[in-house]
Amino acid sequence: MLTDEQTSPEQVAAFRAMTGSRRLLLAERLYWSARKMKTAGLRSQHPEWPEQRLNDEVRRLFTHARS
Repeated sequence: MLTDEQTSPEQVAAFRAMTGSRRLLLAERLYWSARKMKTAGLRSQHPEWPEQRLNDEVRRLFTHARS
């Protein structure tokens, strides 16, 4: 992890103070934001692809993603 990517003590405290449902909501928003960014990236690389192909490719990529 890079130095500027490390979680600060203030961030840790803020996350710990959140309810589980709030953390889940934030995780869901992050997930959908990542999908939108991936779709935009694919759209810029493949402007000829129809929307359905973009959606199918994003679904495939996220289904098979590994961390």
